[in-house]
Amino acid sequence: MEWVITGQKVWTSLAHVADWCFVLARTQPGSRRSAGLSYLLVPMRQAGVTVRPIRQLTGTSEFNEVFFDGARTRAGLVVGEPGDGWRIARATLGVERGVATLGQQIGFRRELGQLAGEAQRTGAAADPLLRDKLARAWIGLEVMHAYALRPVTETGAEASVMKLLWSRWHQALGELSMEVLGAPSMVARGAPYDLGDWQRLYLFSRADTIYGGSDEIQRGIIADRVLGLPRPARP
Repeated sequence: MEWVITGQKVWTSLAHVADWCFVLARTQPGSRRSAGLSYLLVPMRQAGVTVRPIRQLTGTSEFNEVFFDGARTRAGLVVGEPGDGWRIARATLGVERGVATLGQQIGFRRELGQLAGEAQRTGAAADPLLRDKLARAWIGLEVMHAYALRPVTETGAEASVMKLLWSRWHQALGELSMEVLGAPSMVARGAPYDLGDWQRLYLFSRADTIYGGSDEIQRGIIADRVLGLPRPARP
């Protein structure tokens, strides 16, 4: 037996180089919302899968649009039980937004150190306002690290708080890098679109508050599961 998948997904990270992907598919006819979904492991290298790269502000295409047109995967390649996919997907997202960022923070710390060095090299560190922003970025990174080590409660909302912390921090670091570089940050190194590392950081970090669940979604989760605020009425 096999699962046969037809549908489309946009903003799929690294789909153009992936051999496999996870698909959250509706497998129970007549089910609604989060019920009746299954978490399937699907091979990408087959005739029923088409990947269309999306060109980004950076000029690269890490994100993609993926089309499934009768794509197939074996019946046994389901994570958990059929129909229980939403629970598995929430757990996956929780790891991406929360615990997994401990490794990501190593890269953040390296970027901050390099930016501080760049500020020293260019003389931007002589500006007290920029020095203050660099210090605040270091403090923010320490707060992020401490929070990532907290135990997870039953609500799982810690992952949403973590997502807000790291996405906004990294986006602010991209903005700060442009301030440190000054006017040269507005000019590409060469044709047609040869960007420097800090320019790419700035442009790519604009997506940090969107992918993995937008900041608006995370605030909604916190409001619902932690603060117990009433949900808005659905039309």
